[in-house]
Amino acid sequence: MDGVIGYLNTDLDLTSADELTALAAAFAAAGVLPLHVTRGEDGQWYACFETEEQHSGPEPNIAAMLAAIEALTPPLRCVWAGCLRREFNIGYDCGLEPWAFNQGLSAELLGRMAVVGASLRVTLYPEQGTANQALQRAGGA
Repeated sequence: MDGVIGYLNTDLDLTSADELTALAAAFAAAGVLPLHVTRGEDGQWYACFETEEQHSGPEPNIAAMLAAIEALTPPLRCVWAGCLRREFNIGYDCGLEPWAFNQGLSAELLGRMAVVGASLRVTLYPEQGTANQALQRAGGA
């Protein structure tokens, strides 16, 4: 990492009691690729997706995922609706510059997210040197 704050990608994370492989296939056909689709030891299904094409901000990635969700057939829409977690997770590399950094989501996109019942999470990844210093202060590595 070069110390510059920047957008990495947006994941779509799902958790469900129902099998997610058919939903994953529909998403893949729409360019929303599964990073993993697995059944956990707890019996729940877990899946993580990213768009095939990556962008410099979250809005186009989320819009592409929403288009795939909105195009689901009624049976797959039921699988989607049955998910316990339907979450867009926006990831950023953190650094020391620029002094201020921001990206936003449009009201239209937020409305589309609300209609499909999706939540939003933001994950910040620290610069590696800063993370190592924090671990050393905490008595770790």
